[in-house]
Amino acid sequence: MDCLGGYRDMGFFDRFLSRADEAPLPGLATLLEARGLPEDLPGLAALRPGFEAHRKVAEREAWVDAMAQLQAQGLPLPEPWSEAQDHLLPELVPAWVAEREGRWSRGFIDGLSQRIRVGAAVMPTPWLTLWDQSAEEVLERALDHLRHRSEEAFERQPSGAYRSPWRDGLDAARLLLPEVWEGLFKDQHPFLAIPAADTLLAVPQILLPKLMEEVGRCIQAGGKPLQVAVIERVGDQLMTARLQEPHPMSSPQRELKHLDLIAALRQQEQDLDPALGRPAGVAMLKNSQGKPLTVAQWTEGAPVLLPETDLVAFSNSAGEALGIFTRQTLPRIHEIRGEAVAIWGPRRVRYEGFPSAEQLSRLECFATAEQMKTLQTPAKERRAVARPGSIPPPNGQGIQGSMPLPRHLQGAGLGVQDPE
Repeated sequence: MDCLGGYRDMGFFDRFLSRADEAPLPGLATLLEARGLPEDLPGLAALRPGFEAHRKVAEREAWVDAMAQLQAQGLPLPEPWSEAQDHLLPELVPAWVAEREGRWSRGFIDGLSQRIRVGAAVMPTPWLTLWDQSAEEVLERALDHLRHRSEEAFERQPSGAYRSPWRDGLDAARLLLPEVWEGLFKDQHPFLAIPAADTLLAVPQILLPKLMEEVGRCIQAGGKPLQVAVIERVGDQLMTARLQEPHPMSSPQRELKHLDLIAALRQQEQDLDPALGRPAGVAMLKNSQGKPLTVAQWTEGAPVLLPETDLVAFSNSAGEALGIFTRQTLPRIHEIRGEAVAIWGPRRVRYEGFPSAEQLSRLECFATAEQMKTLQTPAKERRAVARPGSIPPPNGQGIQGSMPLPRHLQGAGLGVQDPE
């Protein structure tokens, strides 16, 4: 039996040793040529050792495919990993920015995405393949670099809010490092805000109104906004604060969320195909309870690209007001069907037709044509021609078009506001 076993083993090794040699691995020049890529791409020579280290055909093909993706997108090749790893830093951006630019990103919380910067550049996904690194490894290294730059203490503002001291354009990204800010308020429910990349604000729950004021000051200071809606930490989870009525700060938080939406829609307008139609402008107004609502303008005469607002204000081709109606009741006009627009960011629906008077009557009315005209009148003119309260409230809701905004939001670019 032992002898037979030995013969069996020898037969196995004979088959192994006599096996035909595997096909040679494809060279870089061959794979580049197959994809129509030149061999003298800037930065390719420094990356070549990474390609040669791959000993499987599929790995080499994936490596060159990543290079082809970069070329198709007009993006450069990265530095070799040995050099790039020292220049990694994380950043937070609005989710629509990440979607629009198409670089590597990962959702952080509702409305925010995290990305990785390599020096001044935002990392595209194909760089990970060229480096042979996972996103998790690269992100963790970026976070480590930020930790080493985050030794200073927060500054207490006169309002009682705490503000990050670094002002290096990465303050908001430190939201990704709870150890940097969670010790500010022992055993208290924290609220945070990142209205700009160089600003991280934090308060305990009792000072939430002060946080809103600080955000308002950042808005009025100008600059490039990041996210103005306030963030809260519940247990170990961060989320955009969900302040429900009757919470006293629910309306200010809703306004801040609307401002984030309007900012995204204004940027989105720049990338919409004009041939599709007219992007509906969006503003804000309030009902009699002080609840802020978004309203989109739909004017007769061209297809409209309508975002998902609370209300829709209709005007005829001459610009005359026809009334403001609840957007969610639009499906009652079954003769006019919308089609979703392929675009990054907030959803828009394209409508070709324009409702008739009979069709508008099917919708839930928020403001009549006359009330809509009053809202479109500048605040100073309204005060000159009408006493406060002289406009009858539509459907019991009432529009506070002539009422001043909260101080922390005055001048913040709302569609309906008191300029004083």
